[in-house]
Amino acid sequence: MKVKICGIMDVNTGLAAVEYGADALGFVFAKSKRRITAEKAQEIISVLPKEVFKVGVFVNESQAEIERIAAIAGLTHIQLHGEESENFSESLSLPVIKAASFEGNEKLAELRDFPAEYILLDGPKGKYHGGNGTAFTWSEVNAGLLEGKKVILAGGLHQENVEAAINTIQPYMVDVSSGVETDGVKDLTKIKAFLEKAKSER
Repeated sequence: MKVKICGIMDVNTGLAAVEYGADALGFVFAKSKRRITAEKAQEIISVLPKEVFKVGVFVNESQAEIERIAAIAGLTHIQLHGEESENFSESLSLPVIKAASFEGNEKLAELRDFPAEYILLDGPKGKYHGGNGTAFTWSEVNAGLLEGKKVILAGGLHQENVEAAINTIQPYMVDVSSGVETDGVKDLTKIKAFLEKAKSER
């Protein structure tokens, strides 16, 4: 099982997450307690292995600003967490991960034709568009509606529930942020434990 650790803010955490087996790291450029500058992200990304996904998280940002940050930081993927249109997604120069809160299978089916290789299913919206650490009822999801897409599961995941989440949804990747934090800060022990549990699932 592939794993993305989101909300990386320093070199040590980034390197440790990769050493423990993370396949992707997320860098938040939207309004969030985990917001990071393009320059700081570049400092972290510059020491990461080439094969690791470096994902920039944006919410209703302009195309020019996304491309500017991506170029400075060295991103490999763009995660759109707002109300971005299909045309907007197609205009970007990097592969797109389209994030959406799960609001029933009818809404889910609408994402099938969205021009993005990856669809990230998140919990309900809270103060921020993403990263609210709230799970949803995985058994309600008809993942077959997203055939042809690589599904990334996020929202309220942690070491204790990731196994059940993977078995229910059978995603391409799982994505965690607050579930590997202690008092709002990334916890290397929790990151390691989460990765070990998720990676034990096929």
